[in-house]
Amino acid sequence: MSGLRTESFAGDELTRDDFLGGALRLWQPRDGYRAGMDPVLLAASIPAKEGDTVLELGCGGGAALACLGARVPGLICTGVEMQPAYAALAQRNLNENGLTGTVHCADLSALPAAVRSERFDHVIANPPYFEDFRAVAARSEERAVSRSGALPLERWVSVASKRLKPGGVATFIQRADRLPELMSAFFGCLGALELWPIHPRSTRPAGLVLLRGRKERRAAFVSHPPLVLHRGESHEKDADSYTEAVSKVLRSPQMLPFPDQSRGQRQRF
Repeated sequence: MSGLRTESFAGDELTRDDFLGGALRLWQPRDGYRAGMDPVLLAASIPAKEGDTVLELGCGGGAALACLGARVPGLICTGVEMQPAYAALAQRNLNENGLTGTVHCADLSALPAAVRSERFDHVIANPPYFEDFRAVAARSEERAVSRSGALPLERWVSVASKRLKPGGVATFIQRADRLPELMSAFFGCLGALELWPIHPRSTRPAGLVLLRGRKERRAAFVSHPPLVLHRGESHEKDADSYTEAVSKVLRSPQMLPFPDQSRGQRQRF
């Protein structure tokens, strides 16, 4: 596995950072993949409840799993991460925040038996954003792995679908320019698709999307009104311009449900 971080991070290679307004404290590498807003938004969008099981594919240091676990008491978390150092870091982050879960070091193409034998209520993923031919030089090899993966999105979605219970929900966050590829993959094996575009500002095009589908469910495709991250038309220097809804989920363990969430829940059962 050339290019993967196999050795554990030394203490001076890590920082411990507050997430969700200090409700979580997560270890992250100083130089490598560091979680931003994306896993927080992904976790906030998941309609999980106490006792549910959730699997994250490619969980990195565990930010999305930890954010979801901090919001939903009694959630049972499972992570899969191909880089050994990040898998160990994700497990440490779950443990030190008092969350129930197991992180497996494995590739999506060779899941461990413990994962293959289980079906989950939710599968979530924040796949690498850049195809190899689009990727720009990364600052470190492990960051490069997180940015451009060898497996196509179709494979990520296929694995997610196979690991869901009937009626279970798969939710992915991805760059908007890869939406055609992601939609095609979802249509191949999931139903009741819902798209939630994420715009940096109301006057700018979507930069990210959240896409959700359900196992063995059929319903018309829904494209929801956009989630807007920032107020105003341009950046305000040294000012917090997040919209109220986004600010809440960044600063506390709050849910950010898809629009018409009650409709989506009725379709699930």
